[in-house]
Amino acid sequence: MPTISSGDTAWVLISTALVVLMVPGLAFFYGGLVRQKSALNTMLMSLGALAVVSVQWVLFGYSLAFGPGSSFIGGFAWAGLQGVTGAPNPTYAAALPQLLFAAFQAMFAGITVALFSGAVIDRMRYVGYLIFGLVWSTLIYDPLAHWVWGDGGWLRTLGALDFAGGTVVHISAGVTALVLAIMMGPRRDFKRVPTVPHNVPFALLGAGLLWFGWFGFNAGSALAADGIAANALVTTHTAAAAALVTWILLEQWRSGHATAVGAATGAVVGLVAITPAAGFVSPLSAIAIGALAAPCSFFALQYRSKTKVDDTLDVFACHGVAGIVGAVLTGVFASKAVNANGADGLLFGNARLIGVQLLAVVTTVAFAAIGTVVIVSALRAVMALRIPVSAEMTGIDLSEHGEEAYHGSDLSDLAGRSTPLGDAVVLSASELMHRPTQRRA
Repeated sequence: MPTISSGDTAWVLISTALVVLMVPGLAFFYGGLVRQKSALNTMLMSLGALAVVSVQWVLFGYSLAFGPGSSFIGGFAWAGLQGVTGAPNPTYAAALPQLLFAAFQAMFAGITVALFSGAVIDRMRYVGYLIFGLVWSTLIYDPLAHWVWGDGGWLRTLGALDFAGGTVVHISAGVTALVLAIMMGPRRDFKRVPTVPHNVPFALLGAGLLWFGWFGFNAGSALAADGIAANALVTTHTAAAAALVTWILLEQWRSGHATAVGAATGAVVGLVAITPAAGFVSPLSAIAIGALAAPCSFFALQYRSKTKVDDTLDVFACHGVAGIVGAVLTGVFASKAVNANGADGLLFGNARLIGVQLLAVVTTVAFAAIGTVVIVSALRAVMALRIPVSAEMTGIDLSEHGEEAYHGSDLSDLAGRSTPLGDAVVLSASELMHRPTQRRA
C-alpha cells in the first residue's frame, strides 16, 4: 500500500481551495464586464455551476471521468464516491488520499461549466442554463476528462499532453460557448446600443483572483509539492505576464490606449494558453506561449465583433482560441528535461507530438460542438431556454431573480445619451477594444 505524503496532501488541499477561489474570481471578472442590469445573473451563473456540478460529481461524475471502464468512458464503480476514501489510489496519485484527488478534480469540472456562461449573458434562463450545464458536464466533460486523464483513456494512451486542462477545460468551454451563442441568437439590442462594462474595477479584481487561483489550477495539477509544481507555478505566472504585455502593446498600436479591460483579458488569455503546457515547458517557452497566444485571441476578438455572433464576453476568443494555441504549442515546446513523465516536442526532435496534440484539439472541438448542438436541441423540445423579449429589455436580474445589483438608475443606460458621463462610458475599455482598426497618422 503506498504511503500518503503529508506535504503533497497539504499542497493539493490548498490548491483545491485556490481553484474554488477562481469561481468568485470569474464571477467578478464576468460580472464587471456586463451591464448593470445583468450583473447578478452573470455572477450567479458561476456560483450555480459550481454547486450543480459538484453534486453531479459526487453522484456519478467522478466515476464516469476517472473510474474503471473502457478507453472512452469510466463506469459506475465509484458512483456516490463508493470506495473513494482517504486511502491512496496508485493509479492517479499514489501519495494522496483518493478522496482529495476527487475533490480537486471536481473544481475543474465546475469552473468549466461556469466559463461558457459568458457567451449567453442577458438571454438564457437561469434554470435552463443550470440544467444544460448538468447534462453537458455528464455527456461532454466527463468523457473528455476520461479520454485525456483517465486510466486507459484513448488520448492519454496516444501520448496527448494536457497538464491542467487546455483541451478538457478551455477548448471544450470555448467551443461550447460559440455554439451556444449561435444557437441562442443575439440579444435584441445587440449592436443597437453600446453594451459597455458597468464596473471595470470588478473585472480587474476578478482577473486578479483568477491569476491567484490559477496557481492552484496549474501548479496543483502536479499532484505533489515538488519541482514540477514549482515549474508550473513559474510558467503560469510568466505566460500571463507575457500575454498581458503583448495585449497592451497591441492595444497601443491599434487605438493608442492601453485599457484596463484589455490588460485583464490579456492576463487571462496567457493563463489559458499555458494551462496544457505548464508542467512540460520551461519559463522561456512560457514567455513565447503567452506572447503568441495574445495576438491570436486579440484578432479573433476583433473579428468576432464584426460578425453577427453575440458571444457576449468573447469566451471563444479568449478560452477556445488561447486553449487551442496552448495545446498545439505544447507539442512544440514540451521537454523531457523539464518533466521526465512528459515528452519532447518539435523543438526537441519529436515532430510526432504535434500530430498527437492536433488530433486532441480537433477531437475536442468536434465532440464539444456536436454534443452541444444535440443537448440544446433536446432541451428546447421540452423547455424554453431563452427569456422573453420584455424580460431582456427590463433586465435579466429582475426577470430571473427578482432583485437588482444596485438600487437606483442604471448608469450603463447613460452610454447612449449625450452627457459627459455618457461620453466617458462610450469611450470605455471595452468599446476601445471593439473599434474598427484605424491607421494612425
